[in-house]
Amino acid sequence: MLTRPVSFKAGLVVGAVVLILGAAFPAWAALGGDFASVQADQVHLQGTLRTTAMASYTVHEIQTASGTVVREYVSFSGASAGKVFAISWKGPWPPDMRQVLGSYFDQYVQAAKAQRAVRVGRRPLVIEEPGLVMHVGGHPRGFVGRAYVPEMLPAGARAEDIQ
Repeated sequence: MLTRPVSFKAGLVVGAVVLILGAAFPAWAALGGDFASVQADQVHLQGTLRTTAMASYTVHEIQTASGTVVREYVSFSGASAGKVFAISWKGPWPPDMRQVLGSYFDQYVQAAKAQRAVRVGRRPLVIEEPGLVMHVGGHPRGFVGRAYVPEMLPAGARAEDIQ
């Protein structure tokens, strides 16, 4: 009878747990996050990926079967190299804000609450705070938005380019 060392079995158990947890919590290229999760987003959204290289960043555009387009802007250089400095979306369904905003989600929630307290009627949401700029608007089946971190914009990138 052949037996395997306990360390091998333990490694299998740890590997299985990591695999299960990884499948349960999909990776997203959240604002400020790492580039590595862009392909995981494509798989999770079951969309097609198109990549466009610009002078100082790359735009990863994921188109879903439902028609929603999510663009993730990843910097080439500077302090934010390899990081998602901006995200934009358009389509019949908005993305999950907690997923796309990552660690910036709480700042978004607080700013949105503050605006709702003083805003009358339905208007686009405009957040322009240190560390987060976000514009969200649209109507059912026609949502648009963009969010970016001004300090992370690479050289040569303009806020107007994030669409």
